Amino acid sequence: MSPITLGIESSCDETGIALYQMGRGLLSHALYTQVAMHNEYGGVVPELASRDHVRRITPLIRQVLREANVSSDQISAVAYTQGPGLGGALLVGASVANAFAFALDIPSIGIHHLEGHLLSPLLSDPAPEFPFVALLVSGGHTQLMRVDGVGQYTLLGETLDDAAGEAFDKSAKLLGLGYPGGPELAKLASKGRSGIYKLPRPMLHSGDLEFSFSGLKTAVLTLVRQSNNDDQTKADISFAVQEAIIDVLAQKALAALVQTGLNQLVVAGGVGANKLLREKLSRDIGKRGGKVFYPDLEFCTDNGAMIAFAGALRFAQQQDKKDYRFNVKPRWNLQEIVLQY
Repeated sequence: MSPITLGIESSCDETGIALYQMGRGLLSHALYTQVAMHNEYGGVVPELASRDHVRRITPLIRQVLREANVSSDQISAVAYTQGPGLGGALLVGASVANAFAFALDIPSIGIHHLEGHLLSPLLSDPAPEFPFVALLVSGGHTQLMRVDGVGQYTLLGETLDDAAGEAFDKSAKLLGLGYPGGPELAKLASKGRSGIYKLPRPMLHSGDLEFSFSGLKTAVLTLVRQSNNDDQTKADISFAVQEAIIDVLAQKALAALVQTGLNQLVVAGGVGANKLLREKLSRDIGKRGGKVFYPDLEFCTDNGAMIAFAGALRFAQQQDKKDYRFNVKPRWNLQEIVLQY
């Protein structure tokens, strides 16, 4: 029987568990989101997130094993998110993963959270082929990477301050929208009108592949303070915010393809679920003969499937490695993992 990898994701406010088998694909996956709990506070409370992971992780492991009709002794390796993320939340997943692996005498494999996102479109059909450019865009990260293979990543550009998802969330908070702010702002933007407000596109013409969104947030703050903030005004501002962010992401992604000479773009991370971003990228890049690949919507946000998949690829290269000492890396540069392959 080909190897089965158990994946555990606990980097922030979602507990994700999955089983992936080489040759067969994803066997089962489950996800518990803490959105309702954190909504009361308008954002993630790290201590509450960690405690909730403790409550959810073992029942979810039992659930995916049962749904896949797999027994624990059939698992070949356990992969877990080692970083980046919230320290306490990461420790929950790491400790459970290593205890589980130790009990079964199988390898435990620490996975970079962004590598999971980066490779998640490979779970879809059709899947991209190496090499490609990846746009990693989420609440904490906005990066363009050249991907020549598993573990072969070159940073092309990244945000110098706020991430795109952070700009969505902070703008939503300024407008008095609920948590999580990004999806709420996108929903409200669908009722907004084009051309009512014009917001800056930071670094749009910088000539490089770097991003900056802090100036956009400041412009939104000024606009909100000067407006009457009725429902239509909020919708119009939301439209302008979404349009500005998407314009920057799309133009920089297109520039990355031109710079590298590649014609495949992979979009990963929570903001990759944005409908208008998908439409603009597919349209603009399609015009130049390129193609854009996205994860299925359920795999855009944090999930165990991407960790199980990345773990399966890593396990294929280090099957006999067993070391249950572990640490977590709340801050972790993706390029650092290249040396581990």
